[in-house]
Amino acid sequence: MIPVLRRYLRPYRRQLVVVLLLLLIQAIGQLLLPSLNADIINNGVIKGDTDYIIRLGGLMLLVTLLLGICSVIGSYYSAMTAMSFGRDVRAAMFHRVQTFALHEVNQFGAPSLITRNTNDVQQIQLLVVMGLTMLVVAPITAVGGVIMAMRENVRLSWLLVVIIPVMLAVIGLIMRRAIPLFRSVQTKIDKINRVLRENLTGIRVIRAFVRTRHEEARFAEANIDLTDTSLRVTRLFAVTFPAVMLIINGSSIAILWFGGHLIDSGDMPIGNLTAFLSYIMQILFSVMMAEMVVVMIPRAAASGERVLAVLDTEPAIVDLATQPETEPVEPTAPGTVEFRDVEFRYPGAQEPVLRGISLRFEPGRTTAIVGGTGSGKSTLVNLLPRLYDVTGGAVLVDGIDVRQQPQRTLWSKLGLVPQRAFLFSGTVASNLRFGRQDATDEELWRALDIAQARDVVEELSGGLDAAIEQGGSNLSGGQRQRLAIARALVRRPEIYVLDDSFSALDYATDARLRAALRRDTAEATVIIVAQRISTVLGADQIVVLDRGQVVGVGTHEELLVSCPTYEEIVSSQLEGAAA
Repeated sequence: MIPVLRRYLRPYRRQLVVVLLLLLIQAIGQLLLPSLNADIINNGVIKGDTDYIIRLGGLMLLVTLLLGICSVIGSYYSAMTAMSFGRDVRAAMFHRVQTFALHEVNQFGAPSLITRNTNDVQQIQLLVVMGLTMLVVAPITAVGGVIMAMRENVRLSWLLVVIIPVMLAVIGLIMRRAIPLFRSVQTKIDKINRVLRENLTGIRVIRAFVRTRHEEARFAEANIDLTDTSLRVTRLFAVTFPAVMLIINGSSIAILWFGGHLIDSGDMPIGNLTAFLSYIMQILFSVMMAEMVVVMIPRAAASGERVLAVLDTEPAIVDLATQPETEPVEPTAPGTVEFRDVEFRYPGAQEPVLRGISLRFEPGRTTAIVGGTGSGKSTLVNLLPRLYDVTGGAVLVDGIDVRQQPQRTLWSKLGLVPQRAFLFSGTVASNLRFGRQDATDEELWRALDIAQARDVVEELSGGLDAAIEQGGSNLSGGQRQRLAIARALVRRPEIYVLDDSFSALDYATDARLRAALRRDTAEATVIIVAQRISTVLGADQIVVLDRGQVVGVGTHEELLVSCPTYEEIVSSQLEGAAA
């Protein structure tokens, strides 16, 4: 947690200095008031000097007014600093996650990353707010209170030797129990977020398989687990407050008892006893205030570790944006893609998912990639935009290794339609312009025509300005796929990567879309990953994958003769269609 505070509070040094000065003035003023009150009692009330009472009473009012002003200004600056700190940490985490490869995202998990950027940052932010008010004032007031109490009467000060260690022992016991509990709470918040996210995302599957009660039980288990741990923390602090108040009230009784004897013997004025009692209360309440902040430290520390784990994670895929672009190793046409003896294995896997892949995709040609489930089709195309990096060989775009290109340069050449078509909350137009903000309405309608989605948009209330819910949940699967294809077309990239993007379309729409796409992308490199043979029949080149290896390359007719795996795929689909 300390590295996070040091790193992101550094820009607010001036505000921190102002807050500390105001808190110092506030602490000094609070220590001055009991002494003034003692003087009023000793020299005004007892002697009946009304002028002295009014004079010192007015001074006390001025001090109180100054304290109020300092408190308001200090609270404002401390809150502003804490909020700015939280904003900066959240922005830094978001920026860091944007640089992560899929491996790092999967390593943390989406629910955990969301919790870390919201709840964990909030815990640290809350500590900053409380720390800049209570934690700074409390030590000054406590130490100053001890000095001022001894100034009032040294003989009574021996009570501090008993009272303060007892308070510290109670706080130490709480800290020892609280730290592991707070860490456990944050982990269980992650778990409940994960279960909730899975339920919301997979609600259709859950209902289709009649697993609602099972999922309710799974959520209830996570919920009860979090509740039980939170209750243990609450019980711990429920015992703490009465214990602290017992110490404070016992201290008051002891001071009045022993102080009364000193007054009776004439060794201590009554005003001094009042001041001494006030200082003891200030000391004990300062310790209690510090305790309120200190008990937040374990949870904030656990949150700080989790935030720092994200911020300090170096992405496996490094962007070379700061380096000059590398020259092509050989002259190639724009949009040329080449896989050279590519091997890829997922982190920790014993066997590679892809091995010995050598392929070339050229502009003006459509290449289809087919294969059975788990053959590595999607993994292969994910290497192109560097969602993963190869573990052997090289992937080249325009004759340059993708690892030697700035990511923005590489991505600007690609129009990717992922396997799961995802749309962002907003409008149809904002989604279509996601890759090119300056696209005109005419260009949007043209892309919709090619993607066979004009009728979809025209039927929506508002047309291009129609609302799209998060993930495109207010559209069908086929509608989402067509809009995702239109989004790629609006960008006008050199390379189109369509990862099983026709699976939710009927055969007639699929055929019309492919025909229109072929005319519009005649000069681009088109790579289509498909399951249906009907989708790839017109491709210039078909690549057949089996268990991570290329087992056939050619046209439909050539592969029927030369590739048993392709023949088997075709036969299985024809038999399925006949059945």
